[in-house]
Amino acid sequence: MKPNLSNRFRPGVLSPILISFLSLWFIPSNLAADSPIEHWAFQPLIRPAVPTINDGGWIRNPIDSFVLAKLESRNWKPAPHADWNRLLRRVYLDVIGLPPSLEKQEALLLAPSDEALDRIIDYLLSRPEYGERWARHWLDVVRYAESNGYERDAAKPFVWRYRDYVIQAFNKDKRIDRFFKEQLAGDELADANAETLIASGFNRLGHWDDEPADPETDRFDQLDDLVSTTSAAFLGVTLGCARCHDHKFDPFSARDYYSMVAIFNPLERPRDGRTELALPVGSPEEIQRLTGRDDRISALEKEAALLTKEQNGENSISPSKEFSSARDSRLSDLKQRIQSLREQTPDLPRGYFLREPAREAPITHVLLRGSPRNRGPEVKPAVPAVLASEQPLFKNSPNQTSGRRMALAEWIVSEENPLTARVWVNRIWQQHFGMGLVRTPNDFGTLGDKPTHPELLDWLAHWFTHDAGWSLKKLHKLILSSNTYRMSRSTQTDHSADDPENRFLWRLPYRRLEAEAIRDSMLAVSDRLDRTMYGHSIYPFVPRQALEGHSDPDKIWKPFDEREASRRTVYAFIKRSMVVPMLEVLDLCESTQSSAQRMVTTIAPQALTLFNGDFANRQAAHFAKRLIKEVGRSPERQIDHAYRLALCRLPTTTEKGTMFQFVDNETKRFEAESVTSPNLREDDSSENRALEQMCRVILNLNEFVYPD
Repeated sequence: MKPNLSNRFRPGVLSPILISFLSLWFIPSNLAADSPIEHWAFQPLIRPAVPTINDGGWIRNPIDSFVLAKLESRNWKPAPHADWNRLLRRVYLDVIGLPPSLEKQEALLLAPSDEALDRIIDYLLSRPEYGERWARHWLDVVRYAESNGYERDAAKPFVWRYRDYVIQAFNKDKRIDRFFKEQLAGDELADANAETLIASGFNRLGHWDDEPADPETDRFDQLDDLVSTTSAAFLGVTLGCARCHDHKFDPFSARDYYSMVAIFNPLERPRDGRTELALPVGSPEEIQRLTGRDDRISALEKEAALLTKEQNGENSISPSKEFSSARDSRLSDLKQRIQSLREQTPDLPRGYFLREPAREAPITHVLLRGSPRNRGPEVKPAVPAVLASEQPLFKNSPNQTSGRRMALAEWIVSEENPLTARVWVNRIWQQHFGMGLVRTPNDFGTLGDKPTHPELLDWLAHWFTHDAGWSLKKLHKLILSSNTYRMSRSTQTDHSADDPENRFLWRLPYRRLEAEAIRDSMLAVSDRLDRTMYGHSIYPFVPRQALEGHSDPDKIWKPFDEREASRRTVYAFIKRSMVVPMLEVLDLCESTQSSAQRMVTTIAPQALTLFNGDFANRQAAHFAKRLIKEVGRSPERQIDHAYRLALCRLPTTTEKGTMFQFVDNETKRFEAESVTSPNLREDDSSENRALEQMCRVILNLNEFVYPD
């Protein structure tokens, strides 16, 4: 295996294995503030009362009441309302990951009001770009990538259909409880169909060694991936820490862990040796018809093969012409029947998911110290005992499977489970505010961070499941329409000194856009964004130097096609052993495990990539051509237009003067250079080249990647 060193050994980051090891020896057990069983996250979810506050004029919805009550307890005031143009850009980038057009800017800024912004939010939530933006957040959590990792790092066939499923689910505002059920057990639903089978690809997203040194251990590594990812993504707990021994800090035993393993143990990976296989997707009836068709075709093909073999094995003495003509007639008839069967029952699309080959599940044992060769007692499927007063009923599904994952999924979204709703609303809050109400989004256990606003967290979780009916768009609307979200990012010195981490939510924190939003925004501003949705992934430009370190540099990455590669970044091919350098340097998440929160590093290669990289320079050139096309040759109009497109505002007088002087200086520099290069094309004129440099500077302004 060729390790991706830049991902696994970033400064200040310890591997999960090392963290687990160190925790056994160096973290004192008295760090937990309460006993594990009494831990706040494991308690039943009860809706708290909305607090009464003094400044009722600031309240737009209950979120504001909870936040302001905490501020008033310290005699603090929230930051003022953000400027309308900054707030508009904030909302656009949050919801769809793209800057607002000039028309949308003018529509709000001509008559700004909170109610007008509410209407814009409704519009954005109805846009197809919303699903593309928010799908990427969930793909981080479920460790989505399009290759297996390890040495060969083969592509996962048709896995992109899972990505498209997530985008479509968010755009349709699929109930989140249904969304979870489909991913964990889409094949076990009573109304299983092509969509739910593709959704169950969640279970197959992990990395996979196609030639393991120890197949039995590798099998349990794959099951560990399923248990660890499921517990982190849906429950926000580190159940995977109980693989070799009882959890050192949370009330999860090794028996709890292997009882969860038993739920996934019936699953098998369809493959032919090293080669992974895709499966047909459709309803159980459609798949049954297809299976019957293939069985009949197989029998006919065997007969045809025998006749063909006889035909090819004939000796020089020809048999009687009654015999030859009959054989030829039979071969023709077989081909027609095969063709007719294919026409009557066409092939189904293919998908990437695991399958349960039989209802009879294999026996699962506790593995002592995690070793497959050291089996302990047998365990039955169960969820962690501390989270369930009564275990789910595990029974066979109507679809010829064990039904174990369906029972798990139904418990996960039930009111009996205190974690799922809390974890989910915390994830959404985190994406809007940069930090969750719980700042360890994948760890609600005793070593995780306690919520900054526990009552608000529980109120949101209860409201989401009861009032909003698990509607993600309603949750977005509630958060985005609050005055808490609409605060400016301005700093108040006394607040900052006492609360530098902004745990009291007295302002909006500064935060950098993710790699996808930066790249997509550049494409939008340059007017080169291809908005084609769904389908096979794209291959952004990768420098030749980045490919040469691989054993087969000519085949590892498809040739660059700028038009195709100008689609949104969510469609970029994610190869575990070779991440697109621009995305990697801008902190694309690790894809071998659930990633709840992107790292935000500040390193020199980021500046070099955004200022000197091939992509940034291409977009600067396209941006310059757009300015000439839309506002002509006036430098003043070009500067104004560029700022509005890129930053949703006009430049200040100082900024305009500085940029005007910069363009003038660059024009003179290129004119001097042109003396030695007299054969330049018109596009390479000194004025055009200077304008490109101005566009490159604007795309590299701090404000472009750190909104408002």
